[in-house]
Amino acid sequence: MTSEELVFDHEQVRVHGFELYEGTPLDVRTVVAGMSQDVKDKFRFEEVPWSRFGHAYGSGHDVPGLLTELRSPDAESVGQALSRLWGSVVHQGTVGSVAPLTVPFLLRVAADATAHHRAGVLGLAAAAARRAHWGFGTRDTFLNVSTQELLCDCGGYAMNWSIEASRDAVAADADLLLHLLHDSDTEVRASACYTLATASGEADRITRALRARLTTEQIPVVRASLVLAVAELGREHADPRTASWTHSLWSDHTQPAEVRIAAALSWLCLVDDSVPDDLRTALGALATADLTDILDSVPWIAHVDEKGLARTLDQMLNNTQPGAAWEDPWS
Repeated sequence: MTSEELVFDHEQVRVHGFELYEGTPLDVRTVVAGMSQDVKDKFRFEEVPWSRFGHAYGSGHDVPGLLTELRSPDAESVGQALSRLWGSVVHQGTVGSVAPLTVPFLLRVAADATAHHRAGVLGLAAAAARRAHWGFGTRDTFLNVSTQELLCDCGGYAMNWSIEASRDAVAADADLLLHLLHDSDTEVRASACYTLATASGEADRITRALRARLTTEQIPVVRASLVLAVAELGREHADPRTASWTHSLWSDHTQPAEVRIAAALSWLCLVDDSVPDDLRTALGALATADLTDILDSVPWIAHVDEKGLARTLDQMLNNTQPGAAWEDPWS
């Protein structure tokens, strides 16, 4: 395909489908897969075709400048650049086609202990690698990473391809994230879990690392995030062992309350069984006001909505539909 042909023709897509561009330089999955280690490690932005792909406000030509600003020693400048990236490459949960190209660099910024807003940077990488489910805490959606449904971004590009490419980028740099499971920053550790859970590959190795970290982690938010990350990987990669593992955790009275709650939510998403009475009883006793306030910041739970754990429990246990009016039974 010549440079003159590197234009995404939406009329051709309407006639022939997105398969017309599969495996070509206009397939962002192909571009991400071809990005060399040297380009990623040395932040060689000039070798990445940013303008070929887009975000909510047009061409991605402005993205490398914002990524460069993320490495600034000035925290305010980093915050502003991060805000602009959030508002464009994953605008209102829509993953733009340029978003996957940012993921390798976002992971490297977050891996730099001297960088600012590292948890937020990881959060952006995770958002690029999963289908948004804001407001959805149901058993079918809570641990949902990908989708078979064809989705398009603001520019008409196949969002499924963009999410897949981002997940591939996470898998390719899993080692960077695995190291962050031991970071001194609690928010970074929780965000690393949320990002690792999107990986398209390395699931067994990542799962082993998450479970190993759970044996030493002391912070409730991170412990819950470790459990949910294992469950999400198990669901996405159809690991039959995950359901029994989460069941053993939520039914074990010696486990910390946050581990049991996260495991209960996970188990409900992994099986089709009706909600057992003993699980309802356990959650009613474990979800105290103080612990609910803590767990509301767990990435999966925080992304349901501002009601956090209470909204999630209501949707999972009572089959309440997202967006429905309700009274908080946990208040």
